[in-house]
Amino acid sequence: GETPAHIAGTTLFGDNVEDEWFIVYLVREITREFPGLAARDGRGGGELKKKGHIDDNDGEFLLIEAADFLPKWLNPENSENRVFFYKGELHIIPLSETPGQECDLSAPCPTIPEALSLLSTRSEEFLAAEPIRAAVYKRIDGYPEKIQASLHRARCYIPAGAVAVLRQRPSLVAAAVQAFYLRDPGDLRACRRPFRAFPAHQRVMALVTFTRCLYAQLVQQKFVPDRRSGYTLPLPSHPQYKAYELGMKLAHGFEILCSKSSKVSSDSQTKVLSGPLWERFLRSLKEKDYFKGEIEGSAKYSELLHMAEDYFQQSVNTPESSVEVSPGDEILALLQTTPIDVEEFKREAACLPPEDDDSWLDITPDALDQMLKEANESLPSSSEEEQKYDLEAVAESMKAFVSKVSTHEGAEMPWSSDESHVTFDVDSFTKALDRILGADSEELDSDDLDEEEEFGFSDEDDEDSGAENQRQDQKVSPDELIGSLKSYMNEMDRELAQTNVGKSFTPQSKGASSVKAAGSGAGDTELAPVDVDMNLVANLLESYSAQAGLAGPTSNILQSMGVYLPQNTDPSSSSSRAAQ
Repeated sequence: GETPAHIAGTTLFGDNVEDEWFIVYLVREITREFPGLAARDGRGGGELKKKGHIDDNDGEFLLIEAADFLPKWLNPENSENRVFFYKGELHIIPLSETPGQECDLSAPCPTIPEALSLLSTRSEEFLAAEPIRAAVYKRIDGYPEKIQASLHRARCYIPAGAVAVLRQRPSLVAAAVQAFYLRDPGDLRACRRPFRAFPAHQRVMALVTFTRCLYAQLVQQKFVPDRRSGYTLPLPSHPQYKAYELGMKLAHGFEILCSKSSKVSSDSQTKVLSGPLWERFLRSLKEKDYFKGEIEGSAKYSELLHMAEDYFQQSVNTPESSVEVSPGDEILALLQTTPIDVEEFKREAACLPPEDDDSWLDITPDALDQMLKEANESLPSSSEEEQKYDLEAVAESMKAFVSKVSTHEGAEMPWSSDESHVTFDVDSFTKALDRILGADSEELDSDDLDEEEEFGFSDEDDEDSGAENQRQDQKVSPDELIGSLKSYMNEMDRELAQTNVGKSFTPQSKGASSVKAAGSGAGDTELAPVDVDMNLVANLLESYSAQAGLAGPTSNILQSMGVYLPQNTDPSSSSSRAAQ
């Protein structure tokens, strides 16, 4: 279609999310080294000349990482073809291509050629905001040095064939670990007999390089091998027990991969010639007039087609030429072409370098605290000297939050209490009361009418219906409604003031203005109004103290609005201190 020529790739990163961030780093560096390239974060797409494609099963994960700093208009529905890496920097093409112009939320997403044209001519205008770039770059900070830190070298007692395969293609260790880690009962059928590709009697000690994620997946799973496989383990007290266990698991992974090899099936050739790669290859040949106008099915056409099929099969069966070759096929091909010298491997095993320490698997409480501290290093310091919080700001922030209108997408957090103050629209309030208290009988909804009919209530059966309708037809003025409501509220205040509920609230100081409750025969009693802000703050602090330093509703809401409370240094008297 309109997609230009491009380079794309797919990576199965499994549980190791760090792999995809490593790819982000690589793609960013490629666009920095080659200014003619642009890489898009999203589904599909292309770029100026060649293209890097960044996307995962969660969608555009670059935007997810910077979700707290994205402009309000940007959402998953309109982000397609808008987010690019270009010249080593993250760019976002806005809804309005003219700076300062109001955004049109209904504007369609640009096509890939349109987006690339804008990037090539006005890229400096579309540079993502600093907080967005900082959030993304923080995840790829430390590369390429971080690559070595993510690896783990461990001794494994594995078949000599596995040693030879890993020396030729070290990355196959990932496929073997995944095959063992995600095994099912059907996979283990190949492991209930003596291993064909990796027999147990040819095992040697070797140093294998894993990523930390792969090593953790392998070492943490408990597995007892079938006796018929030939793999036995020494006692757990044996000094090399871990190497034996790791090697046994890795060998099972390699054997499972080989049992799934397409070379052992009779329809392997049909499988290669029925995939999307072959269809694209054949379509390309037709577009380039490879068949020279021959009629499909003719002798010359069939001869040319067989030549193309042979060439294509040779190409895809070469391990390094296509990602469509299964790991099992690649392993079997390497076993056939790589010389295996068991004695040489044994001599090398006598002088292996030490393996890496795996104490990083055990996270102590102090290490966890340090990780949390690093994750929240952007938050204000908790030292007493740097704690600058204002209780008035706490109350104002909560008021601003409550006054915000929520939607099906959630409640919007006000970052500053100065942006929105609590307002009271008298007209809207009185209209709402008028609709509730002064509604005509004709305005009842269908459910109310159905209930009246169900229980036999009707205007004809009610002798007082005429009087009732007259009272409903008499419109009550807004002033009278508000006055009546205030009198009800004052009566309630007067009653509650003598109960435990009333005494639980903190009243305003004596110097503040007070209101008089409406008398009801027993004389007027002066009531001090409740100090709303003080009660709000006291309840928030008491709730925060009850969290005992853990995450909770109070800290989550306040931190979302940029308000940070200090740690409670006196938890034994939280309630009284909060009230004070």
